[in-house]
Amino acid sequence: MITLVSTPIGNLGDITLRAIEILKAADVIACEDTRKTSVLLRHLEIKKPLVAFHEHNEIASAAGLIRLSEEGKHVAVVSDAGTPGIADPGYTVVRKAIESGAEITMAPGPSAVVMALVLSGLPSHSFLFRGFPPRKSGQRQRFFGEDAELDHTLIYYESPHRLRATIDDATVIFGNRECALANDLTKHFELVTRCKLADLGDLLPNTLKGEFVLVIAGKPVVKEDRRNRFVNE
Repeated sequence: MITLVSTPIGNLGDITLRAIEILKAADVIACEDTRKTSVLLRHLEIKKPLVAFHEHNEIASAAGLIRLSEEGKHVAVVSDAGTPGIADPGYTVVRKAIESGAEITMAPGPSAVVMALVLSGLPSHSFLFRGFPPRKSGQRQRFFGEDAELDHTLIYYESPHRLRATIDDATVIFGNRECALANDLTKHFELVTRCKLADLGDLLPNTLKGEFVLVIAGKPVVKEDRRNRFVNE
């Protein structure tokens, strides 16, 4: 059995009871960074063998995890924070398990995508998560351009050292839409800034730390009213 286990994105108290049970029962835990996972396991007073499972060895490691499962071992798969497979390793082992017929499931839990979306105050009934934008400005603007005509709420991850440039490029492509920027979610200094996209850069602190979730309103929908005049919804 292979079980993907969601782990806290900041506050260690967000670990679920089921996740704790699975980690305690696992024969081996596959993780992105053994040092970070060790901190969580010490907090939970759990001692288990750890194996590396990250973006640089995901394909080879997935095959090894499936072999362990086929040998009757219970394998737990975690990322550094949040849900495996969402902007973190996990997709490959799910695909490989399905192809090989190995039993796989997951223990759901924390996700920065969902939390940022809900707290943004933007429409949450239809959204698109796009992960990290490209590093270079031209590629990033083309990336945003693919989303510019969509009416779904848009969600992106970004790192501190590219955040300002990403906001500038987003403003060029999306214009002055409503947005929200979430940082340090579930931590002591959790912050969600809600404003217009063109104003966001001026509201950032001088020092940027942690991982950011940028939520941008979709393109306003234009519909025809009863008098056959087009109005913005």
